[in-house]
Amino acid sequence: MSSTRPVRILAIIGAGNMGSGIAQKAATEGFPVILVDLDDAKVARGLAIIDKTLADGVERKIFRPDIAAAIRGRITGTADWSKLEVADLVIEAVFEDFDVKKQVVARLETVCRPDAILATNTSSFLVTDLAKGMKHPERMVGLHYFYHPAKNRLVEVIPGEATSPEVTAAAWTVQEMMGKTPIHSADASGFIVNRFFVPWLNEAVRLLEEGIADIPTIEAAAKKTFGAGMGPFELMNVTGVPIAMHAANTLGSAFGPFYAPAELLKKQVASGKNWELSGTPDESKFDEIAARLLAVTFLVATSLVDEGVGTIEDTDIGARVGLRWPRGPFEMINRFGIKAAGDLVGQFGGGWDIPVPGDLSLQWRANTPYAFALVKSETKDGIATLTVNRPDAMNALNETVVAQLHDAFKKAAGDPKVNGIVIAGSGKAFIAGADIRFFVRNIESGDLQRIVDFTKAGHALLKDIDTCAKPVVARLHGLALGGGLELAQACDVLIATPRASFAFPETGIGIYPGLGGTQRPTRRIGVGLTRWLVFTGQSLGPDEAAAIGFIDKVVPHEDLDAACRVAIAEGIKPKTRPTLSAKHQALEAFFEGNDAETLRQGKADAKGDEALSKAMKRVGFKAPIALRLSGKLIESGAKVTLDEGLAMELAHLVEIFSTKDAQEGLSTLGKKAPVFEGR
Repeated sequence: MSSTRPVRILAIIGAGNMGSGIAQKAATEGFPVILVDLDDAKVARGLAIIDKTLADGVERKIFRPDIAAAIRGRITGTADWSKLEVADLVIEAVFEDFDVKKQVVARLETVCRPDAILATNTSSFLVTDLAKGMKHPERMVGLHYFYHPAKNRLVEVIPGEATSPEVTAAAWTVQEMMGKTPIHSADASGFIVNRFFVPWLNEAVRLLEEGIADIPTIEAAAKKTFGAGMGPFELMNVTGVPIAMHAANTLGSAFGPFYAPAELLKKQVASGKNWELSGTPDESKFDEIAARLLAVTFLVATSLVDEGVGTIEDTDIGARVGLRWPRGPFEMINRFGIKAAGDLVGQFGGGWDIPVPGDLSLQWRANTPYAFALVKSETKDGIATLTVNRPDAMNALNETVVAQLHDAFKKAAGDPKVNGIVIAGSGKAFIAGADIRFFVRNIESGDLQRIVDFTKAGHALLKDIDTCAKPVVARLHGLALGGGLELAQACDVLIATPRASFAFPETGIGIYPGLGGTQRPTRRIGVGLTRWLVFTGQSLGPDEAAAIGFIDKVVPHEDLDAACRVAIAEGIKPKTRPTLSAKHQALEAFFEGNDAETLRQGKADAKGDEALSKAMKRVGFKAPIALRLSGKLIESGAKVTLDEGLAMELAHLVEIFSTKDAQEGLSTLGKKAPVFEGR
């Protein structure tokens, strides 16, 4: 079969809570969706679930009514499976019964196009087993979504033994297009997250079964220890107690008695009741409960990594995104202490005759914390792709990311087998700026030198990108903000998807763009438009960004990687500014002809132009000192060499981060509108 056909239309089989949620999320991101079930009543139930969720979103002001209506309009419900012939990707999301899923897969092979991708949302069965007997098992892939799939961003992408690499890549791309955070998992029972999460639930039941503590105590201890919003018993009530038992049965069959469901869990399922959560916690028992639950989590997480099911990075991303834990298992191990964690696992695992996993054993013996790779590097066909892998933090730049990206870049640049380099971001963003928490912590501690050192390291990275003899391409999807946009501007070619967006938000949080944002854009789009973007924080869509020469090309998401390859093959070409529209000519002249303070005070003559008046009004909400310094740096930098302009940027860092406005803007971000005093 061919798997290169673009995925335009999705179909979901099973109109229950999971299926309807997947359908809603896909429709929210612009995909036409066919929701299919066995009969009209089941389809109607699924559509009613979607209608209620959208209505709740409107009431909570998540969606405007017209947006909700548009989402609903992209979903077609039907019991006629012949309608699936137009679908490019079909996801089965029926209940967890192996025989039923096999029947669904067999039926899909008869009604879907031969080139359609078939996916299973199974949470426990092997993709390979579900694909056995298929005429084209190479087109079957696992896509394990997490509840609630319209809200939870995590999805595990699981290729089976026969799944073609093209199908896996296409399925991954669709998850990016849906705004999901995909992680790779090997085809093993429980995949990554359920492999450690289900034993965590099961161990909580064992603690109750053994009389160690009652439910409210275990709940409170678990929430405190793991920073979870809900404890294990409440989670089982929400998702279904039988689902927990079914998952534990599957893991027990695959891995042995430690994973098998506790007897009390079986009894609870037989009763048909939820767990009773009421009562007062006994804090004196918290430490014992914490030790048991941590031991289980550490044991299973290190086991799955030891077996090659997932990486430490994807395991932690799975916990943070899928379970909404503040920290993943491996970050918790590092915080707990590697020696103490090894001792804890050794003591607990000994009771089940399970040795300390080899991976943890090596770290334990050396007393060496786990090191996280926040930048993934892959070289294929002469192209090195460097991917920032902090999707739950929108790939924000911090000291570790900058250092690892620089190391990876220098290695790729110096490799004679590499003809070009692509810089990308994982999940739903390219790079959404620098890590604001880093700035806040160091302002509060008075360590501004650390901010300067971080920025200097960023400048060194961007200079190497800028001056690299090999073509460097920025692969842009989702947000490219602040430092991420500055990094992209250092690349030779900027290629974006229709979902990309760009902005310099710095003057709205009390600072200026300090990684070349006042310098490199002037070389691309001139002083006037650079001042417009920096002074206003205006967000640009990809088409407008391309129209002013800020980026080079916009392509459909599924063509993004091919476009990057073509750009590298074409080599570095001189830039030619496009002819500006009347609107952008007016903006350029207006911002080039008025200084920051005149604009901030609303005293520039907009000559009745509504667009110019609106832009000037936006400037009025920005930090005065940040505006003044930005204007000075943009104007002065345009008259000197790039290196001299970048040196000017660095020279004013302490000045800007010492201001009350910087502390106000950075510390209130996402909480409330800042109040700038110009000091």
